[in-house]
Amino acid sequence: MPVVVEDRPIESVREEVIDQLIMNYSHGKLSFEAFERRLDIAMASNVHKEIAALAEDLELNVDKEYAESKRNDFFANVAPSKNEDVDYLVSIFGGNNRSGYWTVAKELRAISIFGGSSIDFSEAKFSQLHITVKVFCLFGGDNIYIPANVNVVSKAFCIFGGVNNKAPSVADRNAPTIIIEGLCLFGGLNIKLKRTIKERFVSFADNMKKMFN
Repeated sequence: MPVVVEDRPIESVREEVIDQLIMNYSHGKLSFEAFERRLDIAMASNVHKEIAALAEDLELNVDKEYAESKRNDFFANVAPSKNEDVDYLVSIFGGNNRSGYWTVAKELRAISIFGGSSIDFSEAKFSQLHITVKVFCLFGGDNIYIPANVNVVSKAFCIFGGVNNKAPSVADRNAPTIIIEGLCLFGGLNIKLKRTIKERFVSFADNMKKMFN
């Protein structure tokens, strides 16, 4: 006899329902409006039955192809390496941009003097599970974009400046951890999500829809 829905972990119920919503939307069983409306409820509700009811009329269940696609899209790209190199981003009266598909060193040092760096980890490949980003901003500023599937620890501080951290502190204990430390003097550091979790779900659902149609 299955466990009653109220006694199950609510996050497990939420994940299963969202998977079904994406699966049925991607196969044309749900309109985008219905998918987005149900997704909003599934993400906001803390009532087991309310969440479960969102998928009661849906025909399709998650299959192997869906699970593989989700694994590739939602989990951080980690390729463990013994290489403990150090990478530099130096911006003096100018700027640096690191984004797209790139391999993250064990330690990244960003130095911005009358300039700034933009570091985007969204599509990066992690060679280590613990990455350190050391920043130094003098009359400058850095932007660090964090995907939702990594952990973040911020130890940076500012003098006549500010640190704006809008990234979640904990994603998954098995996910990579980015430790951000350093000093901003007459400057600023912005740490933020590249995409919200809802934006990631919608983007993934749209990609799945293109694949199946």
